[in-house]
Amino acid sequence: MITLRNVSKRFGKRVAVANLNLDIPRGGIFGLLGHNGAGKSTTIGMVLGQVTPDAGSVQIGGIDVFDDRQRALAGVGAIFEAPAFCEYLSGWRNLRILCEYSAPFDPGRAREVVELVGLTGRIDDRVATYSHGMRQRLALAQALLPRPELLILDEPSEGLDPEGIHEMRNLILRLNREWGLTILFSSHLLAEVQQLCSDLAVMREGELLFAGNWRELDADRQWVKIRADRQADAERGLQSAGLVDLFEYDGRGRLATGVAVPQLAAWLVSNSFAVEALHPIERTLEDFYLETIHNVRDAAQK
Repeated sequence: MITLRNVSKRFGKRVAVANLNLDIPRGGIFGLLGHNGAGKSTTIGMVLGQVTPDAGSVQIGGIDVFDDRQRALAGVGAIFEAPAFCEYLSGWRNLRILCEYSAPFDPGRAREVVELVGLTGRIDDRVATYSHGMRQRLALAQALLPRPELLILDEPSEGLDPEGIHEMRNLILRLNREWGLTILFSSHLLAEVQQLCSDLAVMREGELLFAGNWRELDADRQWVKIRADRQADAERGLQSAGLVDLFEYDGRGRLATGVAVPQLAAWLVSNSFAVEALHPIERTLEDFYLETIHNVRDAAQK
């Protein structure tokens, strides 16, 4: 659906995006992860044709965004940066005006998306009376009016309370599963991304560190949590014995290929360690993200 090839962008001396190559497939929910300043919003801005790259090409559906922006973005809806509305007008009037900038207003379609985002009871109220979450839902309704195939969301849960985050997550899932939209969204809320997608990209200081299905990495490896007396000695010994490939924080370790948990227990007991805890754990996206970031930092320092 989206293809970026050798895309770079600088703002003065600061490198915002460095030689980015990325393919975002059709039909899924794709997450764009990274710390503030990692290049996520700049990347989305280039996909939407609002930020011009210094080098490289950006295509949507095989159409170059900067050669034929109108056609490339014809099937795209987006929430990018802070949504802006006429505060003194109703939500409905805002939708009508914003839609008529580029296409005829379809009241039936508008009622459909207003119901979907949960604003039916407040759509005739002035936007000045809307909460932040309601403004986000109005922005989403606006993005859906043109019947897009691709929906791009830049930090859609930013500033929302837990209930609002939950509602936005369910909306994204429904738009993908029931409406068939391909969705690209950026976020730094790792727990949300984990619940929404497997395919993602991790960026740091403008560089792409990972792209793909994070759940498939080490799918054949089991992770465990170990707690024993003389913890540091236990971790070193298990690694030296070839039973654990690596340890992270808090006694979390990745078993070597073909090793099972009972083998760790037997080794610890036979080497006179008092085992306080030893059990399998499920890797989270936070674990994967931190490992990806730290591996790059460690490599850079060598």
